[in-house]
Amino acid sequence: MTNSTIKMYDYHVWANGVIMNRLKELPQEIYHKEVLNGFSSISKVMTHIYLVDSGWFDIISGKSMKEAFASANAVREELEANNIEEMETLFFNLSERYKVFINLQEDLERAIVVDNPYAGLLETSPSESILHVVTHGSYHRGNVATMLRQLGHTSVMQDYGLYLYSH
Repeated sequence: MTNSTIKMYDYHVWANGVIMNRLKELPQEIYHKEVLNGFSSISKVMTHIYLVDSGWFDIISGKSMKEAFASANAVREELEANNIEEMETLFFNLSERYKVFINLQEDLERAIVVDNPYAGLLETSPSESILHVVTHGSYHRGNVATMLRQLGHTSVMQDYGLYLYSH
C-alpha cells in the first residue's frame, strides 16, 4: 500500500469535514443561495465533489467511467436538494467505503485502464485516481471558500499544512 495515498485521502476526508462543519455554523439558506460563480450554489459544488468522489470509487472498483457518470447524473438533482447534514452523511459513508477498499488492496499501484468517453483510454492506478479525488476536492473546496466570501461570510483554513499540524 502507498502510505502517501492513504495520508492524502485522510487529508481529503478531514478537509471535507472542516468545510462542512463551517457550513453547518452558517444560516441554512447559505447552502442553497444562488451566487455568480462557476457553480450557482454551494450545494451544487458539494454535490459535484461528492459525485466525482463516488464516480472514481466506482471506477477503481471496476465500473466503466461511462457507468460511473450515468450513476452520478441519475442522482445529481436529488443530491443538490439535500441539506449539509444529509451530504455530510453521504460523504462519511463514501469515505468508509474508500477506507475499506484501500485496506483490502494488495497493490494500489497496479495498472487500471480508464476509458473516458471524452478523452479516450488512460492507463493509471487506483493510487493516482485517489490522488485525483484529493486534488479535485481541494480545488472545489476553494470554490466554496470564494462563494462564502461573496455571501459575506468567512471560510475556514483547510489546507494540507494545517492537516499535518493537527494530526
